[in-house]
Amino acid sequence: MIKCLIIDDEPLAVQLLADYVQTDDELELVNTFTNPIKALHFLEDHPVDLLFLDVEMPELTGIQLMTIANGKYQVILTTAYENYAIKGFEFNVIDYLVKPISLERFLIAVQRAKQRLTPKEGNTAMEHTAKQRMEYIFVKNGFKIQRVNLEDILYLESSNDYVSIHTQQEHILTLDTIRHFEELLPPDQFTRVHRSYIVALNKINYIENNRIAIGKQLIPVSKTYQKDFLKMIGND
Repeated sequence: MIKCLIIDDEPLAVQLLADYVQTDDELELVNTFTNPIKALHFLEDHPVDLLFLDVEMPELTGIQLMTIANGKYQVILTTAYENYAIKGFEFNVIDYLVKPISLERFLIAVQRAKQRLTPKEGNTAMEHTAKQRMEYIFVKNGFKIQRVNLEDILYLESSNDYVSIHTQQEHILTLDTIRHFEELLPPDQFTRVHRSYIVALNKINYIENNRIAIGKQLIPVSKTYQKDFLKMIGND
């Protein structure tokens, strides 16, 4: 079963796509959103396989949302404007549907999605390798989408609905969750040590009394994460 999410600021477009999804027994519609920012928050705790994503939305464009997601989801773009097709395929989208969307054209796109999402031997290893090759991420910082190089990150700190990314140059505050970054960042470079902290392993100066020193900052290691952390650094 392919879990789907529809994101489009036009309610009628959402309803049409929802009706189309219901025609295929292999698709499960998890939720629909007319607000892309709310959709991003939903995705933090409700992973899906496929996004039907509109391009032109006032709060956040589909291109911006894909940039923030950083390849985490397979996407079928939907839009009334053909001029976004080239940009969409730069993100390796499955298909590009121009409105008004016919059922026949929708089903063709879905078939392409099924082909890409069919489990293949070695996929897990490939995904792990891809994470290892990551050199940067994009995060929403105020009204801009900012690139953050992984090598510059010292640690991440969670506070309510925000995460502060502490780098060697600056602190970047983004509306996101620590859990999202835990899933996003390469596990051989970053590890969670507390409900509020993720640290860059190569930036640790020393560990003493269940606290990690990174520069002048002391970061607590909670009991929940202590065993896995010590095992990771070879001190279990």
